[in-house]
Amino acid sequence: MAFLSDALNRIQPSATMAVTGKAAELKRAGRDVIALAAGEPDFDTPEHVRDAAIRAINSGETRYTAVDGIIELKEAVAAKFRRDNGLEVSAEDCFIGAGGKQIIFNALMATLNPGDEVVVPVPYWVSYPEIVRLCDAMPVFATADASTGFKLTPEALEAAISDKTKWLILNTPSNPTGAAYSAEELKGLTDVLMRHEQVHILTDDIYEVLVYDGGKFATVAEVEPRLIGRTLTMNGVSKSHAMTGWRIGYCTGPRPLLAAMRKLQGQSTTNPSSISQWAAVEALNGTQAFLSEWREVFQARRDLVVAGLNSCEGITCLTPGGAFYVFPSVEGLLGRTSGGGARLETDSDVVLALLEETGVALVQGSAFGLPGHMRLSYAAATEELEDAVARIQDFCSKVS
Repeated sequence: MAFLSDALNRIQPSATMAVTGKAAELKRAGRDVIALAAGEPDFDTPEHVRDAAIRAINSGETRYTAVDGIIELKEAVAAKFRRDNGLEVSAEDCFIGAGGKQIIFNALMATLNPGDEVVVPVPYWVSYPEIVRLCDAMPVFATADASTGFKLTPEALEAAISDKTKWLILNTPSNPTGAAYSAEELKGLTDVLMRHEQVHILTDDIYEVLVYDGGKFATVAEVEPRLIGRTLTMNGVSKSHAMTGWRIGYCTGPRPLLAAMRKLQGQSTTNPSSISQWAAVEALNGTQAFLSEWREVFQARRDLVVAGLNSCEGITCLTPGGAFYVFPSVEGLLGRTSGGGARLETDSDVVLALLEETGVALVQGSAFGLPGHMRLSYAAATEELEDAVARIQDFCSKVS
């Protein structure tokens, strides 16, 4: 329509939300659907966190707060960064937003101008390039495919940087692949970044607590302290504490950038939910003992899914080091026909045929910038995953 903003023509709707919505629609119609498209832990928010929210309501903590969050939460965030990441920051160096996505949006909207470039490793979380485009800047894609374990190499990063590059967005562990960078691998990237003083780093650490096989999480500013002045370290409680609906993200970074983000947020959402903020204080300051149990469950689910998918003709699946996604290749299914008669020319065809013929809802790899793959979220009950894998195996056995 003529009155709509031109900026909207530069972006696409979220593919993950589209598939999730389609799965919900089929469920309402009575179809037997296993939805593995959304990245959302199936665990309940821990009881002590829920209790803190109830206390906040009952004590009247239901009014506006400071735009960038209550001091108690910023202090908890600063303590978390000191404790877990070795970043010597204070509350004044921290910022609270209505979810991690708002942190990213604020940072890019506050800094990007037309003609600026942002390096985005491929495959990417669907929102990264769209937010860049919404800011009238240009995403520059650096391939990090299965040949490198879905990790960006220093050579690929170097090749993607130009004199117009303002940001690198780095997500570890990764959505959609689960790739988790070691400190040594990050050091290879930070060595490149040290040579390009105009490039800032937005590191999305939202899956920090979900690193498997005894691996140790690392983040850019920890690995290379000389980059602290141009690094925004983003995190949140959505994945770590099963609080996706509470909408609390947080970050630390240079104070001038935080001030610009505060100015922007003051004219958009203002403060995040006051009740959610008090719940997040408890999430960060309270016991973290449950996390080891959650990690064990997720790792077991990962192993179940990887083994099951690798037994399917036409599918190959790497074992990810973190998060709760697998990103298998479906190249071996392309150019063939499903048991239901669907031609499988693209990864989108595969995902659609799986949904229609088996009721398993996944997301096509092309939505994340890497065709020939699909993303499966194993943040679901183990019984559901076993059923889903069996359905996928049956689907593949009937492809001709």
